[in-house]
Amino acid sequence: MGKYGPLTQFLAKASGTEIPMTFAEIEQVTGHPLPASKQYPAWWSNNPSNNVMTKAWLAAGFQTERVDIGGERLVFRRVADEVEPGAPAAPQPQPLEGTLLERIRARLGGMVTVSPGVDLTAPVSDIWDAER
Repeated sequence: MGKYGPLTQFLAKASGTEIPMTFAEIEQVTGHPLPASKQYPAWWSNNPSNNVMTKAWLAAGFQTERVDIGGERLVFRRVADEVEPGAPAAPQPQPLEGTLLERIRARLGGMVTVSPGVDLTAPVSDIWDAER
């Protein structure tokens, strides 16, 4: 078990959809002080490639919300119904091949419809200067 494995176990066993915690409580659970980078909101992002601790809460089926750096507290919100302790984080989308338009269509499939032949990068007007 890694340094932040106890956090994964703690969250996986927790009941409820929101688990408010202080930074000190997280340190108690893990048995380790949080790094100095705890002072940056980006460190608490839910990007799995951000840091090792991020993978710990994602593996438990949680995401961070309402991060209060000054107050040193945050809320872990459950985003998965059932996740086994130590389970890997959800897979991330793989880079797509093809033209820009094909990649946009693949990522937004079902959300919007772009008709074939429509150039999303084409100007909609020949007027470029808004100050007329």
